[in-house]
Amino acid sequence: MRVRDDEKLDALFRAFAGACPDRDPSANFMPNLWRRIEARQTFAFSFRRMANALATAALALSIALGVYMALPRTSATPMGAQSYIEALAEANALDAPDIVGPVHLDPAPAESGR
Repeated sequence: MRVRDDEKLDALFRAFAGACPDRDPSANFMPNLWRRIEARQTFAFSFRRMANALATAALALSIALGVYMALPRTSATPMGAQSYIEALAEANALDAPDIVGPVHLDPAPAESGR
């Protein structure tokens, strides 16, 4: 039985060899083969390279923003100690002379005699 299977396999190989004749590779066989392979991979490679560059830029920007946010800031007053109105008043100082200043009204003294 084994001999018969070997004969079938040999017949199959002979039929395959007859269907696919041997090609004599030319001197440019490998360079042409690599050129075709690289032509197919060019788009995927350039897309991968752009994706890697974008990921690297995002990482660098994240690190830079993290360092920027971690640095202590020096200011005259802390951010929470000043109200919005006070910040506006400080930014837009009055250019008027000192005689035009805020008016303070004192309550009238109570009359005694009633």
